[in-house]
Amino acid sequence: MKTTQENIFSSKTLSYFLQLSDTMNYTQAAQILGITQPALTQQIKKLERTVGAPLFYSVGKKLRLTEAGHTMLRTTHDIYELLNEATDEIQQSSSETTGEINLGILASIETRVLQAFTIELYKKYPDLTITFHMLTRKEIWENLENNKIDLAIMYLPDSSIKNWQPYSSKKILSDELLYVHHQPELKDRKYIRFKDVTDSPWVIYPQNYFLNVTLHEAFKNQMVDFPKIAGRFTLPEQLLNFAIHANTDTALPVSFLKGINSDFLEQQNTWMTTLEPKVQFDLSFVFRKNKNEIPRIKFFLDAFDKYLEDEDYLSRLEKIATKDKTK
Repeated sequence: MKTTQENIFSSKTLSYFLQLSDTMNYTQAAQILGITQPALTQQIKKLERTVGAPLFYSVGKKLRLTEAGHTMLRTTHDIYELLNEATDEIQQSSSETTGEINLGILASIETRVLQAFTIELYKKYPDLTITFHMLTRKEIWENLENNKIDLAIMYLPDSSIKNWQPYSSKKILSDELLYVHHQPELKDRKYIRFKDVTDSPWVIYPQNYFLNVTLHEAFKNQMVDFPKIAGRFTLPEQLLNFAIHANTDTALPVSFLKGINSDFLEQQNTWMTTLEPKVQFDLSFVFRKNKNEIPRIKFFLDAFDKYLEDEDYLSRLEKIATKDKTK
């Protein structure tokens, strides 16, 4: 006969509870989990019977955690934290050049330098497998918390994150947004103010994306209304393509634009100008504390440092763009 603990922690019960706690919607949670809504409801009811108290209650159509639910959520996070720490401790005795490293990369980040690095790493160390996961901010933090990715590559500072205590970061490079436009009279300007970039429609990143939020905050700080929005896309190359062919403006990171040939842009009547004040941020690795003590993670980070010491990130990106042009 199963004990109470076995009933609570068996199968995917806690995963179901965590997903429902995150979405507060049975239909959405069931879709994400890939099960039916009645099956999810049954599992939650089973968990509530086991602990002897309701974990959720409804206010109108909205779902809320009970006091017992909050206790269960806090305890579940503690359990996952202990499991993650145990996994990391075990892996600290592993080899530095074998095994898998999972990278969670913000979907809006240009990855050609990272791809070139992993190709070089594979040629030297074929037993070290690197996996790229292109994710949203929310997915990155969920996967970091659940130990599904080892390193996140994202933009910082990220004001949406309230609890940094379990995490560390390591800067890759300082970045900024440049104004991309079709006005030849501005191409030789050193900078342009926000109040002078609102005449044309803009194509931007989706709502809640870091660079969208950052850009809106910059306009707000300058007390300037945001331009009319013509479209939203996830990838910088999609934004640039739309801006060129739809004759709209946008703002894109230097870490992307350095990989675009300036002659090509000029042929498309497209130029880049620095915004004033600058919209700056860092491209960084983010990881759970002590994760960098695992041999293969430390090896990866050290190897990437050496890679950028030999030639910096933006120079490598420009070189890749030049090679692409000659193909």
